[in-house]
Amino acid sequence: MKVCIVGAGAIGGFLGSKLAAAGASVSALARGATLEALQSHGWRLQTAEGLIQAPVEAAESAEQLGEQDLVIIAVKGQALADLAPRLAPLVGPQTLVLPAMNGVPWWFCQGLPGFEAPLASVDPAGAIARPIPFERVVGCVVHASCTCPEPGLVRHVMGNGLIIGEPAGGASTRVQQLAELLERAGFAVTVSADIRYDIWYKLWGNLTMNPVSAITGATIDRLLDDDLVRQFCSAAMGEAAAIGRLIGCDVTQSPDERHAVTRKLGAFKTSMLQDAEAGRAIELDSIVGAVQEIGRRLGVDTPNIDALLGLTRLFARVHGLYPDAGAPRTAQ
Repeated sequence: MKVCIVGAGAIGGFLGSKLAAAGASVSALARGATLEALQSHGWRLQTAEGLIQAPVEAAESAEQLGEQDLVIIAVKGQALADLAPRLAPLVGPQTLVLPAMNGVPWWFCQGLPGFEAPLASVDPAGAIARPIPFERVVGCVVHASCTCPEPGLVRHVMGNGLIIGEPAGGASTRVQQLAELLERAGFAVTVSADIRYDIWYKLWGNLTMNPVSAITGATIDRLLDDDLVRQFCSAAMGEAAAIGRLIGCDVTQSPDERHAVTRKLGAFKTSMLQDAEAGRAIELDSIVGAVQEIGRRLGVDTPNIDALLGLTRLFARVHGLYPDAGAPRTAQ
């Protein structure tokens, strides 16, 4: 099977390294220092058991790589609208597209009443949906934490889980075959009959922990130890849960129950905090902005999510991590 990783950062490199080490033909669409490192050293993944290294065909242009059996998209959400039209040479009539990304994906609301127009927060003017047909997409949730200590080198921190499923729900042969490929590479794979719920459930927790940690610089244990901060996060989660019920993603767990699960991670830095500390653009639109937009379309009041979005957006603009009003949402 020909596999292409689009975005060979922490998660992309994690997935690409393990698939290549298991014998798959795995290429990478990359640029800059990451492209140079991949061309010089191949895939490199540092694990507790040692360094995994495997060959890779890395290129800056999709035309150089050609049509693939599987395209794994692991770029930041804000970069995809600009990148998506350039991925057309990778996607044929039988290609599967697996977005391994944070937050609400561009396809999430397709088919839901009242969502005929794409979400402006994650797919402005349909720039992603046009070049990547909905029928080619397989939904995905990644439960893993990795870092990039240098371009082209990934360090695995924790987690090895992948949840995959048909965006429209149910089972399919193609998802089962994809699960078998990922399992052979050593991933703990769950095939979901309702991947939209799994995406929403993960987002329900990340919605608050990610941006609040970025604003404050605090690890999640300190966020949960502060009564007022925890109460604010719980209130925002309550609003997200109300939205979820209206779109078929009913989270029955309470915020306190989810906080207890999150607390087990200890003094953990969220991905958004790591990006903020490194001066990288943050994924605010797909994690918070999309939830607010869905709520507005459904007529759900979201005062706490509104405050969370406004505060985080202002923080990010002041620090050059999010475009100013009217500027295009592109990677920085």
